[in-house]
Amino acid sequence: MIDATSVEAIDSARVLLDQFKGKSETIAQAIDDFLLDSMTLLFVVEATREQFHNPARRLARIRLSKVRLLLTRCS
Repeated sequence: MIDATSVEAIDSARVLLDQFKGKSETIAQAIDDFLLDSMTLLFVVEATREQFHNPARRLARIRLSKVRLLLTRCS
């Protein structure tokens, strides 16, 4: 999903992650942070040179890891 960098991928992520938002405020915030970073990644990929793509993807992966960790703790 992070490597796809398209509006459709972000919409898919939003639909998938929305099912977890009600678990806690912390998880909801982590999901919002991830989605914001994913939208930023899409902008960076579309608007900048390739040298910025990997750092932006790394940021999105870090945020997604946070969401996964929080969901594991709540399960």
